[in-house]
This record gives sequence, structure tokens and C-alpha cells, in this order.
Amino acid sequence: MSALVRAQDAALRARAEKVVPSGMWGHLHAAKLPEAYPQFFSRGEGGILWDVDGNRYVDFMCSWGPNLLGHHHPEVEEAAERQRRLGDCLNGPAEVMVELAELVVDTIAHADWTLFQKNGTDATTTCVTIARAATGRRKILVAKGAYHGAVPWCSPSLLGVTAEDRAHLLYYVYNDVETLEAAVGEAGDDLAAIVVSAYRHDLGFDQELPTQEFAKAARRLADAKGAALIIDEVRAGFRLHAAGSWEPMGVRPDLAAWSKAIANGYALSAVTGSDWLRKAASQVFVTGSFWAGAVAMAAAVATLKVVKRDGVPERIARLGQMLRDGLETRSRQFGVSIRQTGPAQMPTVLFDGDADFSKGSAFCNATLSKGVYFHPKHNMFLCAAHTEADIAMALEAAEHGFAAVAGLNVPA
Repeated sequence: MSALVRAQDAALRARAEKVVPSGMWGHLHAAKLPEAYPQFFSRGEGGILWDVDGNRYVDFMCSWGPNLLGHHHPEVEEAAERQRRLGDCLNGPAEVMVELAELVVDTIAHADWTLFQKNGTDATTTCVTIARAATGRRKILVAKGAYHGAVPWCSPSLLGVTAEDRAHLLYYVYNDVETLEAAVGEAGDDLAAIVVSAYRHDLGFDQELPTQEFAKAARRLADAKGAALIIDEVRAGFRLHAAGSWEPMGVRPDLAAWSKAIANGYALSAVTGSDWLRKAASQVFVTGSFWAGAVAMAAAVATLKVVKRDGVPERIARLGQMLRDGLETRSRQFGVSIRQTGPAQMPTVLFDGDADFSKGSAFCNATLSKGVYFHPKHNMFLCAAHTEADIAMALEAAEHGFAAVAGLNVPA
């Protein structure tokens, strides 16, 4: 597959340009993927993806995270279809909502209760709303450069955003206790919440796992101020630890926002919370016409059962480490210096001396031509449907990628 056909993709882009501003929106527009990358896809199966021109890829973006168990996982699809035959968008939730809520509370270590929404921004915004309602305060602490959603209070873009939208945000540096303490001091008695990502995954930067010192400090400072500690689990949830990403460190939040992987590709998100926030959660007005959709909830029940039964975080961590070790070996063979950061199951691969990501783009274009879908600057994802054969194929494609960066040729 050295010369990929893109006729259908090009035709769809041309049509979309006429009826959609820029032909695409949001992260799919802003991601700035290499030019050779497809924009439109036809189907997925397991850890494999096909574009509209029929080109096949081992998929290491996993739908930007939602694909945890594999596209079209049979147990998830069976549960979703069973509920679809009964109903989805009804006058209220179906029985499955209670089953899912019970399962979420049983699975997530800090959770005493849960509320459901549709996407990650819904969940993070609901967390902030509940924290403000419970404390009667305004200030929210967030890490500089962190991504928590796409509405004015947290959008990475300032276009269409007013200063008033951000008036009560204060900033710290991830993993820097001193700056966190300074931000808490600046907030004073008006601190409603400290928001932290499960780990640092800022676009285009080396990823950074939380230190024990930082996690403990966030918990201690929130407690001292009577504020809520909110963990944004939207991206990492259920890939690092089924009970919560910070659970191995012994640090539990007051609120957490979940989405992406919770229903294996079906649109769903959740807020989990501690008992002291239950009253506020029952009083705030947060809603959506599709927030009680039963099909996604049924998919989530099946997904969480598989995650717990099959030890999914451990499986994908093992496969991710195989990929990481193989990339390190091959990069050295080609004399190319790379940095691999973050959890092995959610890897970021960046090249030294690559401020404009031209090396990353050359690498990804070459691997794409060999049927492997990597990303030049965003963290990637592994899913439980990936196999050791998929990892082997990815590493073979990576040889062509490293050769492209080094200006060498690898036999086809």
C-alpha cells in the first residue's frame, strides 16, 4: 500500500467545503494532520480502521480515545442493539440507567453517586457547576495549557470568548506544588475547586505522569480550603486503572469527569462524586435532550463489565510497552532521536529538534503508507482488540518512518 488512493476522500472534502465551514470543525480541523491523511472513514473492526477509499490501517488513535475494547465489540454491540429494539430517546431514562449507575459506583473507588451526560465537556462543566453550587464560591484552578473541553470557560481558543468567561480561572503548572500553592493562596476564601487532568497530556508536548507529591498536595490543599478536587478522567479513564487513574497513588477526588472510553464509542459521559456534594448535584440545573439515551447506557454497562472481567488496562499497558520498546530499538538503529512519554497505553512519540513537527509528519506519512495510523503530536491510544501481530506490523512500518526521517530507504 505504498501509493494510497484518495479519490473518494478528496470528493467528500470538496462537497463538505461547500456546506461546512472549512469542511470540518473542532479538533478534527485543528489537529493539522499530515496532508496525506484521510479525513473520512467507512468502517472499523477491532483495532483496524478503513477509510472511504478502502485503505486499511492498524488504528492507534482509536477514534481519539473512545475505542477501548475494539470497534464493533460483540458484547457491546449486542447490548446496544438489544436496548435499541426497546427504545433509546424516550420521555425519561430506561431501567438500564439504574443498572449503569450502580455499576459505575461499584467500579469507581471514590464514587458515591453518578450523573450521566453525552460528552467530555458536559462532564467537566457539570463538575465545575456542582463545585461552585456546593461551596458558594467562584474560583477554579486549572493547569496552564490543560484541555478540559470546548466551551468558553475552558476552550483552548479565545475566539468568541470574553474576558468575563475566564474571570474566575486561576492557573498553576502541572506537577509544580509551589505554583499550585500560590494559586490556592490567590484564590483565598473564594476557591471552589482544583481541576487536574489524570496526567498531563497537552497537545504537542511531552506527556507527564503526576508525581505522588503533587497528587497529595492537590488533595491536601483542597481539603484545607473546603474546596472540591476534580480529576478530569475524560481522556485517561478506564485505560490506566478501572477504579480511577489516581487510585494507585492513594488519592481520591471529590468529583471526576468521564467520557471517551466509557461506552466504547457510544456517546456518553459521566460525573462521579462524593456524598458531601450529593445535595448540590441534585440542585444544579444541568441537562440535555439526549442525556437519558438508553442505547449508550446499555453499551456502557457491557463495556465496564468487560473492562473489569478482562483486565483491560493491564492488557493494553502490556501491548503499549511492546510498542514502546520496539520503537526505541528501531529509532536507535536508524540514528533518530525520539521521546516517548506518558502511559505506554496512551503514548506520545515526539522527535528531538522538531519544533514544527516536520519529522513527526514525515514519520507518520511513511507509516500510514504501510497501513499504520499514528499521530505526529497528539497522544495515541491502544485498545484491547490490538494484537501482538498488530504491534509487529506497526514496528515494521516504523522502520519506514524512521528511514524517512533519516533520509534513508528501506526495502519495500
